[in-house]
Amino acid sequence: GEQLAVFRTQDGQAFVVDAYCPHLGANLAAGGRIVGNCIECPFHGWQFRGEDGKCTSIPYAEKVPDLARVRTWPCCEVNGMLLVWYHCEGLGPTWAVPEQREIVTKEWVFRGQTEHVVDAHIQEIPENAADAAHLAFLHGPAILGGSDLRYTRSKLWDFMKHNWKVEWRPEPEPNKHCSRMLLQHTATFFGKHFSLMDLTVSARQVGPGLVFLLFEHTFLGRGIILQTVTPLEPLLQNVVHKIYYQRNIPAIIPKFILRAECIQFERDVTIWNNKQYLPKPLLVREDSSIQKHRRWYSQFYSEKSTRPPVPKDLEW
Repeated sequence: GEQLAVFRTQDGQAFVVDAYCPHLGANLAAGGRIVGNCIECPFHGWQFRGEDGKCTSIPYAEKVPDLARVRTWPCCEVNGMLLVWYHCEGLGPTWAVPEQREIVTKEWVFRGQTEHVVDAHIQEIPENAADAAHLAFLHGPAILGGSDLRYTRSKLWDFMKHNWKVEWRPEPEPNKHCSRMLLQHTATFFGKHFSLMDLTVSARQVGPGLVFLLFEHTFLGRGIILQTVTPLEPLLQNVVHKIYYQRNIPAIIPKFILRAECIQFERDVTIWNNKQYLPKPLLVREDSSIQKHRRWYSQFYSEKSTRPPVPKDLEW
């Protein structure tokens, strides 16, 4: 629900500030321009510094008021992304996002991305990692069946099955904001194991909305999918997947992996877009990881965290 202006100053540094000029409310991101290390308002030319939001110049005024500033947001550039820290009570960053060495050194190169808007509670998306039971049922049918849940179980694609073995656990201090999922994928064709499709995936969740999905294949090499979940509104999430892969592997391989991941992800999206978030779900013993995940994820909420509105009793 926040409107932000993102810009890079002439010395190359990126900054994020509130979009609206405190003077008369013009949007700095719509027609504003960079002047040195400042962003200039397109309406009256007020200039604001990126590092602290202070207004440094008003072209028609003798003096700049001390209170003339825009709010700045803590941000960092890492792994080819600009990430913004958000805390609803205004607290600063308490942990840093790790660099992926192979991306920084350019051993792995960018091979594409997908983007989805998901109509769901933000917690639904990472909770998938701890929900082992849904893997066999929702993601077991062949990717050849696509993502439309009406047809994924078609007899036509019954000759191929995906098999998943998953383990999820939170990380100890000082990385309690992280969790890990180890996923072993195998596939069968006409009941026979097809080793070409064997894949090991190590997923590391860093904070509430960033996942590092590391892929390792016996002879098709290594790579990573970076998943970001950005809340646009309390129940609307923007999910982006970017894939980086070994430079010496033909681009068609990572593009196929991204496409396969996209098909499986869109099966989840169909569920998320139409489900209800249950704070107290009815679970069985085999669902114990879901409860553990919820306890782990609860650290990212605070007293003033945005919550969906509670419906009031209707008076007819």
